[in-house]
Amino acid sequence: MYIPNKYSPFFNFILSRRGGQPVFLLEWYIVVDLHTHSTASDGDFSPAQLIIEGKKKGVTVLALTDHDTIGGLEEAQNEADSIGVRFIHGIEISINWKRSAGVCGLGPGGEMHLLGLGIKNPSSAFTAGITELSRRREERNLKILDNMNALGIDASWEDILAVALSSTNHVGRLSIGRPHFANYLVKKKIVRNRDQAFARYLKPGKPLYVPKAGLFFEQAVSIIRESGGIPVLAHPMSLYVAWGCLPDLVKVMKSRGLMGIEAWHPIAKVKDCRRLEEMGRSIGLYITEGSDFHGPARVGRNIGISNKGREISDAVLEAIPELLC
Repeated sequence: MYIPNKYSPFFNFILSRRGGQPVFLLEWYIVVDLHTHSTASDGDFSPAQLIIEGKKKGVTVLALTDHDTIGGLEEAQNEADSIGVRFIHGIEISINWKRSAGVCGLGPGGEMHLLGLGIKNPSSAFTAGITELSRRREERNLKILDNMNALGIDASWEDILAVALSSTNHVGRLSIGRPHFANYLVKKKIVRNRDQAFARYLKPGKPLYVPKAGLFFEQAVSIIRESGGIPVLAHPMSLYVAWGCLPDLVKVMKSRGLMGIEAWHPIAKVKDCRRLEEMGRSIGLYITEGSDFHGPARVGRNIGISNKGREISDAVLEAIPELLC
């Protein structure tokens, strides 16, 4: 079993029986999470608080994968070093999938994200790519704000920023997104909660929704790999692609540089997670798991847990040794 250097995983005492007598055996116990978010994007905890929360919940190896930014990595790394958590540098990049002849497109409302796990030395192209994503995010936010005003919802950019600042410990890094607009709708009593805000206003097809302009798949894969990272297809069920097309689509992605698939994720049914894992292995991809933890506001996403109480073990690390090089 893999044991991270310099870090002390938890121990499990296991009751066994030898010769009819109970015996306590000691084994290494490592809990992993390869998909989390902080206030550097749309999470509820600052990067340092996220590491502390992970430690409280028994996570010993954690990746921070904020949306389209690596702004929280330094703070998270410093906290991880101070409290003995092994930290993996990561990112979650929004993808603009370009449909081509003979290749499936995404289903209605489908979204594609790529995790970049184990980013070691961000290249100049990587930095340029996420800078462009930040600019596009600002444009999208202003369009959402225009849509709000067109609906008769009185809001200014300062209002949205104030809500975001009041709800997070941002420490100088704050990436505004749809969750902050949802929080504003809750504050104004237009909706009861964030889930209702998305259901009525902010999800695809609703009046405030503005499509996200991501990077093309090939560009995202390239900048992740040249920066020492491993590109992983995040939560494949959010593609909304039928099972009849999904394997062929993922094979195309692998031919274009994809290295892994997040088979186990909270939004998927257990049977689909198993099917994704089997498909990924047959195609020759790394299999990863993540909680997609954002904080207590996202019910059912618990740090260190991928799906239906399934704790994320170090088996994912044994299969991807490059992550901890």
